[in-house]
Amino acid sequence: MPVARLLPTAEARDLLALTRDVADKVLDPIVDEHERNETYPTGVFATLGEAGLLSLPYAEEWGGGGQPYEVYLQVLEELASRWAAVAVAVSVHGLACYPVMAFGTDQQKAEKLPDMLGGSQIGAYSLSEAQAGSDAAALSCKASAADGGYTVNGSKAWITHGGVADFYNLFARTGEGSKGISCFLVPDGTEGLSFGKPEEKMGLHAIPTTSAHYDNVHVPTEWRIGAEGQGLQIAFSALDAGRLGIAAVAVGIAQAALDDAVKYAQERTAFGKKIIDHQGLGFVLADMAAAVDSARATYLDAARRRDAGLPYSRNASVAKLIATDAAMKVTTDAVQVFGGYGYTRDFRVERYMRDAKITQIFEGTNQIQRLVIARSLATN
Repeated sequence: MPVARLLPTAEARDLLALTRDVADKVLDPIVDEHERNETYPTGVFATLGEAGLLSLPYAEEWGGGGQPYEVYLQVLEELASRWAAVAVAVSVHGLACYPVMAFGTDQQKAEKLPDMLGGSQIGAYSLSEAQAGSDAAALSCKASAADGGYTVNGSKAWITHGGVADFYNLFARTGEGSKGISCFLVPDGTEGLSFGKPEEKMGLHAIPTTSAHYDNVHVPTEWRIGAEGQGLQIAFSALDAGRLGIAAVAVGIAQAALDDAVKYAQERTAFGKKIIDHQGLGFVLADMAAAVDSARATYLDAARRRDAGLPYSRNASVAKLIATDAAMKVTTDAVQVFGGYGYTRDFRVERYMRDAKITQIFEGTNQIQRLVIARSLATN
């Protein structure tokens, strides 16, 4: 049953209807096979791009959809309720477009954004390293000055779409300290760029996550985004929006788990009546519904602040924390509602639970979100 949403315009309502239609016809029929076999869904992102679903929060003058963030996030939620791995990749692609949009020159925007936002080129984000996850300032991948640009050496970790993306936002060290990091846009196929074996993950099986290795990679100066040393500013300014994307994905996963659990509880009988009519289980479902609704409210509050031009960093951390913790709890409860069947791969709820776990980890662990929130309280 579609979520009853409060949307700002008739155009937004039409867009959500389009999203549900695409998700039902393109994603839902193939998700189980690809997740089970860990195969990449070739053509899916081109279809989403053709439908205009990869560019929604960006300006129309560069090929974007010109939609407010509160609408874009609800589109992500709908996609995630059908296929979390694809929705995560859509969110990461949006994150990968951000540096060029916000910090690129007019020439870089004109050359890069139409293909990025149109979906003909899919992006990936290369910030984390094996020893530098939450502590981004500790990264060691180095871009040394060279004729006409830089020579990059080092490795990156945990890259969603690694090895299949068309371009990579690379954050590499060009100097010392936190102000010695710069941002680059590196095309796939660049000489000296290679990728590790896809990680064997708990969930999100259909989209590869890999390491990347830079071996004397020449990066021309015109591939640098923003000023030298501006990398962490770019990365951190993008992370608040990225955290909202993951919050929306988490709510989508939780909504799918709730829907499946309610459907099962209405069909399964025990002791002469539907199990949903047993108060103990009915209360479990009620708590699940309350968690989903409240999590959605937190990410929409943060999104509306962003759309209004208000500070929203703390709100983004609250949304990411609340939504992802809720997703983990709701999906675990959904497995419980199904009983032994929930522990099998005959039903999707076990996948929802596996997929939900990573939302508590990436875009800053939930412990990092608590740190952000605590620091905001200390500075008030």
